[in-house]
Amino acid sequence: MLRGLQIDRPNQVWCANITFVPVKNGLLYLVAIMDCATRRVLSWRPSNTMDADFCGDALNEAIAKYSAPEIMNT
Repeated sequence: MLRGLQIDRPNQVWCANITFVPVKNGLLYLVAIMDCATRRVLSWRPSNTMDADFCGDALNEAIAKYSAPEIMNT
């Protein structure tokens, strides 16, 4: 979807990344919503379960702070 697209301004394209961090009692999941042009983390959330709620919460917070991007790439 982004092939050939010049990303050159904030709020043009956002991306999301989910990773996990090993902790004493299992895994901690972390989602980050980032602006692709500035590489700034706009919002993030940790969770001890891999459900969609914490991802939606992070995205909703970023939209509330910065308004919706033109493209959301995950």
